[in-house]
Formats: sequence, structure tokens, C-alpha cells
Amino acid sequence: MSKKHAEHTNHLPRIKRIEGQIRGISKMVEEERYCVDILTQIKAARSALKSLESKILEEHLNHCVHKAISTGNSVESKQLIDELLMLVKKASS
Repeated sequence: MSKKHAEHTNHLPRIKRIEGQIRGISKMVEEERYCVDILTQIKAARSALKSLESKILEEHLNHCVHKAISTGNSVESKQLIDELLMLVKKASS
């Protein structure tokens, strides 16, 4: 299911910061920086991505899934629930 979501653009500043973190990690590797320093930055980038993932999931549940359920669209509700189950399975494997 592919739907546009207007609020995704609100995440662009956060995504740009994460992108900068990744570029910084690349530069650290090129400069042959200390492993622990690189790993620390990788951990920070992963944490930022996880936070972004959580925020987008929260918005998806509060808007897309809630809308499908509240309008009584059982087909769309089932599709959205199936998508979420697939995401959970991927995350746990």
C-alpha cells in the first residue's frame, strides 16, 4: 500500500541531520580515526534513525490506521494491520 503523507516533510530537518552524521562517520573512516570514536558516532546515528522510525510509526498509527478504523473501511484496516505485522516480523528477525 503506497500512500502519500503530508507530515513526512516535517521530518526532513531530522533526516538531514542524520545524513550529516553519516557523512561525518564516512569522514572519520577516511581520516582513520580511532575505532571507538567511529563506533560512538555509529551508535548515535542508529539512535537517531530509531527515533525517527518510532515517530513515523506513531504518526502512521495515529493518522492512517486510526482513519481507516474510524471510517469503518474493513478492507483498508486489514491491509494496514497486515503491513504493520510484516514490519514487526522484519524488525524481529
